[in-house]
Amino acid sequence: MEKALQTMINNMPEKTGKSLEQWKKILKAKAFEKHSEGVKFLKAEHGVSHGFANTIVTLSKEENNSSDDLVHNQYKGKEQLLPLYKQLISYVQSLGQDVTITPKKTSVSVIRKRQFILIKPATKTRIDLGFKLKNTAVTERLENSGPFGTMCTHRVKLSDIKEIDKELKNWIKEAYDQSV
Repeated sequence: MEKALQTMINNMPEKTGKSLEQWKKILKAKAFEKHSEGVKFLKAEHGVSHGFANTIVTLSKEENNSSDDLVHNQYKGKEQLLPLYKQLISYVQSLGQDVTITPKKTSVSVIRKRQFILIKPATKTRIDLGFKLKNTAVTERLENSGPFGTMCTHRVKLSDIKEIDKELKNWIKEAYDQSV
């Protein structure tokens, strides 16, 4: 896959009229919110094929938004929630070396073979922690997935570091164990 990508990047000036670096500058100036908006723009305004447009947008986003930047932006104005986030990340990383932390624009996916929890600063005072748990009953604390929809089966609302307790860690571990 890497070789195919590098070939595509090498062919970009000939096929699209600009180098990857030139396209990145154009996209950075536009600062599209969504991936699809950038692709649509390149196709409509510059006549770039879908394959090249998708690759250009993907590679420019990877460079412009490091994982730290994405997390930093999620917690802007919600800095009091960062200790909760950091403690959750510390715990999930202790579960095994096969855990991947994937920050996105509004949430952080925690993945083993597939996503098993999702961390989202929901308000200025609360993190919503989404779970993928099979055959686990809903409780007062372990609610149905709510706004997560089908991405998760359950949700726990966290607003205090004390809520990252043994019960919560057991649910996280259970979700991790099921994600093989």
